[in-house]
This record gives sequence, C-alpha cells and structure tokens, in this order.
Amino acid sequence: MGRYTGPKWRQSRREGVELRDEGKRALVKRNYPPGIHGPMSARKRLTSYAKQLREKQKAKRIYGLYEKQFRNLYEKALKIDGDASINIRQLLESRLDNIVFRIGWATSRQQARQLVTHGHIRVNDQKVDIPSYQVKPGMVISVKESAQKKAYWVAALPKMKKKNFASSLAYDFATNQVTVTTFPDVEELTAPFNTTLIIEFYSK
Repeated sequence: MGRYTGPKWRQSRREGVELRDEGKRALVKRNYPPGIHGPMSARKRLTSYAKQLREKQKAKRIYGLYEKQFRNLYEKALKIDGDASINIRQLLESRLDNIVFRIGWATSRQQARQLVTHGHIRVNDQKVDIPSYQVKPGMVISVKESAQKKAYWVAALPKMKKKNFASSLAYDFATNQVTVTTFPDVEELTAPFNTTLIIEFYSK
C-alpha cells in the first residue's frame, strides 16, 4: 500500500486525537469518527490489542512512515542500550525530515519531507535527500546555498529569529545553519501516543 495522501484531519478523527502539530484543529467541530456512520456511532471500548494497534497507527501517521519502516525502526530501537520506548521516540525525532520540521523550515512533516527529497537540505555540507536519514549530535544542517535564493526560502529564513528552538538544536542566525547538540529530549516534546503499547504490539 502506498503512502496516505488524503487529509490529515480525517486520520485525526479516526484516532480520536489531533495528530498534527500545525494547522487547523480537526476535532473542534467533528469529535467523532469519519464516514457516513460517524455521527451516530459512539467510540467503543477497545480491547488491549486494539489499543496497542491504535497507538502504533498514531505514531506511523504522525511521522508519515510505512509499516515496514516502522517495524525496522522498532527492531533498531531494541538493539540500542537503554529504554526501548525512549529509543523509539529518539529515532523518530532524529529523522532528517522531522528535524527540518522542528527547526521551523517547514510547517508540516510532509512539507519537510518534500524539501529533503528535492535536495534543498545539506548535512555537514553534503546533500542528503533521504527523509529517514538519522541525524546525530554534532551534525550541522543547512539549506543549499543556491536554494536560498528561491522565493520559499527568501520568505522563510528571516522568520527564524522569532522562533523558539528545542534544547537539542543550536541555530546560527548569521549563516542559517543548525547544529544538533544532543539527541532529542523526548520529555521536552509531547506526543499523543504511548510507545510502551507499541512495543507490546510488536513483541507478540
């Protein structure tokens, strides 16, 4: 199955929580599942398996991952020392497309993914066009010099001075370069999904 390209608000209504960090609030006017029977159906009490499945689906939809990608990320998290539930969050947050979104260069992760795949982003002064690329502490992220002349970046870069950045990101306003100082602090970044239930889902 290909990547979902429909409206995010529909997915938010399906999960019963707001999946986006940006834009309109999906549940303000329609706090019920999408579809013809949505208004008439109450959200049913979920089984333990259904709860685990829904948490996994939330995380996949927030970060825009395929099932195979998410499964591989889970297996990678298990191999890293420490709490696997924290490792999953850090791996998700360390994706290049997510870092570009967290910086504020894009208003959504989908837009950030597009900027990366179109070759606008450089890591350690090398072009990286893979959205899932894992960014590590010490790496420097910047916008391709020729791309900065495009209308999008001419409008976007000056706005950075008004933004607040995560503690793991150090922004140099003179060069518009971002240094990743540490791994993302998952306590600093809230998420509407439970990674413990995701681990339980895959561990069966």
